Amino acid sequence: MLAKSDIQAFLDNALADTDCFTVDIKVTPANDITIEIDSSTSIDIDYITELSRKFEETFPRDVEDYSLEIGSAGLTAPFKVKGQWLKNVGNEIDMLTTDGRKMTATLDAVNDDDTVTVSYSQKVKHEGAKRPVIETVTETIPLSNIKKAEYHLVF
Repeated sequence: MLAKSDIQAFLDNALADTDCFTVDIKVTPANDITIEIDSSTSIDIDYITELSRKFEETFPRDVEDYSLEIGSAGLTAPFKVKGQWLKNVGNEIDMLTTDGRKMTATLDAVNDDDTVTVSYSQKVKHEGAKRPVIETVTETIPLSNIKKAEYHLVF
């Protein structure tokens, strides 16, 4: 069975000098390998085909048999790595926090201290006012307090 660390080392080398990054690597006991990559711009099928060929040259099937699936993280894939957060700065995202709050917010920044800054609309009732007003709230949230986040699709 191929080691995840060997596959990660291969990907680090193969994706160097590109805007691509590794999102996930899965290796099952049956040696089924699934690699998920993403990019700050886009990934085309030709690039994935080239990466698959390089992988098979580096890890020949004669030495160890495996099945290989390489693909890009889909538009609706949950964020797993910091690169996905950085890619979506300025976009609307859907988030579920560990305290159970669900929100659609604009991702304003990904900070060096493993926090994100988001802004969202919220009804706020000011003292003495008859009705609540909608205001934009900006909040900084630690990544550890976010259970799930993904790009917000609008149809």
